[in-house]
Amino acid sequence: MILGADTGSLVNMATLSRARAELGANFVRILGYFREDGVKSLELIETAMRGRVAAAMVIPAHTLKGEAGQFGADELAELAETIEAIARDCVETHDSPDEALEHVVRLRPLFEATLALLETEANPLVARKPAVFGRRAV
Repeated sequence: MILGADTGSLVNMATLSRARAELGANFVRILGYFREDGVKSLELIETAMRGRVAAAMVIPAHTLKGEAGQFGADELAELAETIEAIARDCVETHDSPDEALEHVVRLRPLFEATLALLETEANPLVARKPAVFGRRAV
């Protein structure tokens, strides 16, 4: 879990509801693609950060930003956008992306917490209340 972040701030539920309505039966499949692409983007960004190669951070950060935004994962999209902007600036100035380090460190835990929330919201069993056998539910 992200320190200082509550689960309600991780996902814009109105955007998520719109995406679910637009994608219909494909929602769970597309969420799976987001998971796969997100993990790949994270790995590419982290590898680029370790190698201090700003140019290698731009496309995966841009991809993560766009995909996160489609699901209402605004905080994740904003963090990816920050990393992308820093990386683009570093490419233009031929500088190392050291300024992005603190943001890259926050990226994986935020992605994992956001994905967990999205997957919980996508699970049709979550909305159901547990049955109480032999007792009246209060």
